[in-house]
Amino acid sequence: MDFLQFLSLDFLQTTVANAGASGPVLYMIVIALSVVVSQIPGAPLAVMAGTLWSPLAAGTYTVVGGFAGALMAYGLGRRVGEPLVKALTGKTLQVDHGQSETALGLLIFLTRLLPVVSFDLVSYGAGMARLPLPIYAGATLFGMVPSTFLLTYMGDRICVSGLTAWFLGALFIVLFLGLPILVYRYNWLNVRSLLSCS
Repeated sequence: MDFLQFLSLDFLQTTVANAGASGPVLYMIVIALSVVVSQIPGAPLAVMAGTLWSPLAAGTYTVVGGFAGALMAYGLGRRVGEPLVKALTGKTLQVDHGQSETALGLLIFLTRLLPVVSFDLVSYGAGMARLPLPIYAGATLFGMVPSTFLLTYMGDRICVSGLTAWFLGALFIVLFLGLPILVYRYNWLNVRSLLSCS
């Protein structure tokens, strides 16, 4: 079987659904890996989870797995740094160490609200910048909860038609696609100088 086929949403959905009671554990492991390895998409997995379990259960599994993966990526970025980050993501990160811890914590919180922003790069960057773990962990956990539960709710309602479906689709486009464009375009919180990659 092709490796990309192994990572496909259809394959994962079938595998997790057939795993029975161990399905949530398998899913949380995949979510954690999606943060550590940038080639695995995280947001579509959260939507998929919403189709398998209730929004509350799916959101909880996703937060636990995503938070564990974020802590792993942070630890790897802090201990190993740029060589491993480049090997795992294919990108070279440049972190501005002159920014305050508060600014970095706020930036991480805001990026966690937007599931289209790469969790792995932000996590590795925070570790490389040696942001204190309590600030990083708090900003990550509190920032990821709202967007995660919105994605799992969308997965639960994926077959909904009419006004609800239109509203959820519009909300997703405005918040998760429009906001990152505005943040980058107007350089809110001096994002470009805080963390850049090539």
